[in-house]
Amino acid sequence: MSDQAIKAVLGPTNTGKTHLAIERMCGHSSGAIGFPLRLLAREVYDRVRAIKGDDQVALITGEQRIEPKNARYLCCTVEAMPRSLDVSFVGLDEAQLGADRERGHVFTDRLLNLRGRQETMLLGAATLEPVVKALIPKVEVSERPRFSTLSHIGPRKLSRLPPRSAVVAFSAEQVYAVAEMLRRFRGGAAVVMGALSPETRNRQVELFQNGEVDYIVATDAIGMGLNLDVNHVAFAGLTKFDGVRMRRLFPAEMAQIAGRAGRHQRDGTFGTLSGQGGRNAAPPEFTEDEIYAIEEHRFAPLTHLYWREAEPRFDSIATLIGDLESPPQHAMLRAAPEAIDLATLKRLAEEPFAASIRGAGQVRRFWEACSLPDFRARGPDVHARFVARLWQDLQEGYLGADYAAARISELDNMAGDIDTLQGRIAAIRTWAYICQRPDWVLARDEMAARAHAVEAKLSDALHGRLTERFVNRRTTILMKSLGQDASALPIEIGEDGAVSVDGEHLGRVEGLRFTVDPSARHEDRRMLLAAAEKALPRLLGQQVEALVAAGVADRVELAKGAIRWNGQILANLEAKEGQARPLLVPSREVAALPEAPRKALLAALETWLDTVLAPLDPLEKLHRAASDPEAGSQARALLLNLLAGHGFVTREQAGIEHLPKEMRPFLRRIGVTFGALDIFAPALLKPAPRRLLSAIGTDRRSLEETMLPVVADRKKLPSGYRHAGSQAIRIDLAEKIFRAAHETRAKAQGSGKQQDRRKKFVLDLALPISIGLEEDNAVRLLGQAGFRVQRARPLKEGAFGPPRPDRWEWRPKPNAGRRKQQRNEPIRPREGSAFAALADLVR
Repeated sequence: MSDQAIKAVLGPTNTGKTHLAIERMCGHSSGAIGFPLRLLAREVYDRVRAIKGDDQVALITGEQRIEPKNARYLCCTVEAMPRSLDVSFVGLDEAQLGADRERGHVFTDRLLNLRGRQETMLLGAATLEPVVKALIPKVEVSERPRFSTLSHIGPRKLSRLPPRSAVVAFSAEQVYAVAEMLRRFRGGAAVVMGALSPETRNRQVELFQNGEVDYIVATDAIGMGLNLDVNHVAFAGLTKFDGVRMRRLFPAEMAQIAGRAGRHQRDGTFGTLSGQGGRNAAPPEFTEDEIYAIEEHRFAPLTHLYWREAEPRFDSIATLIGDLESPPQHAMLRAAPEAIDLATLKRLAEEPFAASIRGAGQVRRFWEACSLPDFRARGPDVHARFVARLWQDLQEGYLGADYAAARISELDNMAGDIDTLQGRIAAIRTWAYICQRPDWVLARDEMAARAHAVEAKLSDALHGRLTERFVNRRTTILMKSLGQDASALPIEIGEDGAVSVDGEHLGRVEGLRFTVDPSARHEDRRMLLAAAEKALPRLLGQQVEALVAAGVADRVELAKGAIRWNGQILANLEAKEGQARPLLVPSREVAALPEAPRKALLAALETWLDTVLAPLDPLEKLHRAASDPEAGSQARALLLNLLAGHGFVTREQAGIEHLPKEMRPFLRRIGVTFGALDIFAPALLKPAPRRLLSAIGTDRRSLEETMLPVVADRKKLPSGYRHAGSQAIRIDLAEKIFRAAHETRAKAQGSGKQQDRRKKFVLDLALPISIGLEEDNAVRLLGQAGFRVQRARPLKEGAFGPPRPDRWEWRPKPNAGRRKQQRNEPIRPREGSAFAALADLVR
């Protein structure tokens, strides 16, 4: 063919070479472009389809063929590109891959043999120029400069990487490790590896391109034509395994990867990633020569391309192998290293069944089976066994539809981790390749559709696993927003208290307290709290303003020494010496509110608390009296004991023996009752004040909510009760029973000089029984006040009439103060004794 219409457009990345080829192809009546990756072929297919229409464009790859009947434009992978093309335009992208050990011979064949009727365009790096000129003397070479500059900025720690960065690693383990650290510190990263299906890679790239994550971690596959919005490329390493040995990247390979930084007119940077090999490990670093070569796009030119006979003879397997291993005739060409297809062919040629493969048709078919790509990357031996099993069916004709459907169905399983799903995708790609061959599978279209459907499902599942493991969208949003004004943080509070940012759940607000989402990882909790503390006060301030406007009376409650809203504390109550009303101490959440809503809330709570604490006015009177110097020290001491008992105290503990009788009227006027056993304020024994004293935390004893007259006895009595046998009675009602008993006693014994204290009397127990005490418990209660019962003798047998009443007497216990005084006075010895004389000497 004539070489007059052949053009080589060479230059570094970001020079618009691919865009130019697409424009040139669309300007012709027909055309085809070969790409190194299925992903790129699909991307350009979509672009050309948008220009020319669906029925005008075909997609041809090893695993997928979309071929409309009237298609005039073909987007292909290089391996799947038809060798017999009759189109006006032919393009070959990344033609410098002719120097690749594994795939180079395919690119070299297309470069040498595929031509368009009117125009052929070879796209590649500038290093290709001497080789292409030597192989195609009449080629028209044009170089395109890079649209933007590329600068080296040295090593950067992961935590210091600028946004919109790509980290390039050279093993799956390193990719996962870097992505996991980015998830912790920066909210996550997209992941791109050669082992991913094109669909999964597209979805991961979309995460990055849409801005859902600011980082992408990839293998060197990123350098092959992926158009990304990357500002910086960081190399996690500078060595890789090339299939033969570990070696340092060539400067041209470094540039191919680093060139992803900076698109169009925007400049890019590159460097290495430090801190990956341990604290004392030196980070990988570029040499000065490598930095110069990358920045100035100056690299050693290619000296050869790999070649293999593209049209071997199929007379026999031996002839086929001989042709495939034959050396090239041109000085710029080198024999290609043994690829996986040739290695498989040579292994299977030694098997017994190979002897039965005769004739050009059978040998060609066998070679096509051996050319099945090793998508699973399991090595020549495993791949050869798979091909041998495949050949057993192909030798007889076709793979049965049932057999292919069963193998595809086995892979239709979305369970498993990332590695498991990657293995299934590799396996289903193998079956997708098999099923799209029209001469291999019956019901080709149906089986191919099934294989692609399963691959799509597995790709979705793998994308989900990658996103779940390496992307924390919540953290990503917060990382982008934490440096902004708090009002710009897109945090919302739902009606149920759920706090979210751009739809991502942060936690829950109960009252004014924020609780971090319990499912959040430990390392994320601090960031969530920081975000909440920054943005929530404004939103909570609005809620507080709404609460105050609606009125706090029906929405807050007083319990356990605090004012609560929706179960959470708004303010604690602290006792203030000398007054019944406690002080309001705002909670930490209220203190963090903006000033205006905070002051409005506290004012509303103060007003509400004044109203609620009205039943404690009698206690306030006692406090004022206890602080009045004119009340006298004895009365103030008793009042302090009464206040310490929260409205009641036993006579023994009150210190009443020191109280002058003339002070009692004063105390009675302020609501104090002097009972037989207790001194108390009756107004404070009602349900409302007792509940309040418990609610504000002043009285921490157990509470009887309704202050029933009588309750069952217990070890720790409710506040305001006295033991009465198996029951307990309220103190004021016990005093009522005691007074009634004393009145009955006074009537029976008389008064003044006529009083006979020894005279027994009859007590009617109707009052205690009507209050709720059982008779035995009433007797035990009265016994505490000194009343003793003498049971009446029963009537003699056969006697008739009412039973004799029980007789009572009053034998009060000696005054406790007097007993103490008597104990302290020494006992005087009997007069006339030796001890009496000794006592006189001591005095």
